Amino acid sequence: MKTKYAIVFICIVGLVIIEKESNILSRVSDKLIQRQTPQQTPQTLLDCSNAPQNGSLTLLQMLLSKLATSTGNTLILSEDQEEGDIKDLGGSNYSGGRKHILLLATTRTGSSFVGEFFNQHGENMFYLFEPLWHVERMLTMATETNNGTVLAGIYRDVLQGLFLCDFSPLEKFISPPPVDHVTPSLFRRESSVSLCEEPVCTPAIKDVFERYHCKNRQCGPLNLTRASESCLSKQHHAIKTVRVRQLETLQPLVEDPRLDVRVIQLVRDPRAVLASRMVAFSSKYQTWKAWAQDGQVPEDDEEVKRLKGNCDNIRMSAEAGLSRPRWLRNRYMLVRYEDIARYPMQKAEEMYRFTGIPFSPQAREWILKNTQTTQGASGIYSTQKNSSEQAEKWRFSIPLTLAQVVQRVCGSTMKLFGYRLVSDEKTLTNKSFNLLEEKQFY
Repeated sequence: MKTKYAIVFICIVGLVIIEKESNILSRVSDKLIQRQTPQQTPQTLLDCSNAPQNGSLTLLQMLLSKLATSTGNTLILSEDQEEGDIKDLGGSNYSGGRKHILLLATTRTGSSFVGEFFNQHGENMFYLFEPLWHVERMLTMATETNNGTVLAGIYRDVLQGLFLCDFSPLEKFISPPPVDHVTPSLFRRESSVSLCEEPVCTPAIKDVFERYHCKNRQCGPLNLTRASESCLSKQHHAIKTVRVRQLETLQPLVEDPRLDVRVIQLVRDPRAVLASRMVAFSSKYQTWKAWAQDGQVPEDDEEVKRLKGNCDNIRMSAEAGLSRPRWLRNRYMLVRYEDIARYPMQKAEEMYRFTGIPFSPQAREWILKNTQTTQGASGIYSTQKNSSEQAEKWRFSIPLTLAQVVQRVCGSTMKLFGYRLVSDEKTLTNKSFNLLEEKQFY
């Protein structure tokens, strides 16, 4: 009986302290919520009469340890104490053990290839390829909403909905609009294994216009309700996107207690990115092609300023992540495409270890098969390539003039990521000269 009274008394003391010091304890409360299942709330966490005895005692032990370090009515919490106490709680993850992986990149950085590391995980993974394409496409046509802050907020809200298996925020941006939650127009549906398997992949209607090639089968239009049900049935969720400009805009998403988000930022040598974009998006890069021919690049041109802006955004996001702010602690990983190309299996293992998801045999098999191929790539979006050769291919397609322009406007970004500069054509095309410094980002 004395033990029960003591527990009740300590609960009351804890609640009084939380009432008085809500601003300070809110951080601890948030972290406690994050270690519980989605059904639990702050109220249930503090309901000592309903909680299991062992769980209550663990919580009360933490409250007592905080009381012991308090001064007057103020509770003192250092970052190390806070993290240590939360880790000591153990138990299930606040998202029920479900992981949410967000692969951030820019175009032509190898993100389609790296995204497959998770897409090919197996039946426990729900993967989406560039769902924000629909948002960008619609909003860039509406000039009144073409604002960086507005776009960032919308991107974040759509990602949040998708991680929670709610497709309704995305439906607002799909054109033409889905009818009864059914659409034939989801961008690159065939790039998601989850959307190409039963029961999401329904049999195609006889009418040829209702057939959609989905990997090795024909599917009918996508029923987003079934996609949502499939998403809910999967243990882990992953999304690949090249449309998030600044990492800081994702803070509310990462701090959502219903999610367990892991952010992987993929970067690549900006000289290689430019060379690849000039091939993949030829019509949009005619100006750069003209400069490559005449050897003159006006660095005050809008195209060059856009390149610099892109590099600056990537660098600032990486700096924010590598500075390990509280909201990103143990939730951010930076990886270079070149390292993945050289050591695909090793880097895949590191990424899986970071996410807390077992590295599946299916993913291993896919990586082995798709990084050692001797066959020619089947298009600019192909993921079946000899990865080590692919990483160096750009050095023979970009003229020195353009490479040096990139070095001037993206120099600080290249320095942060460990990309060496070149001063002459011979060095640029000499593969024995390693353009990659050995660096660790964690």
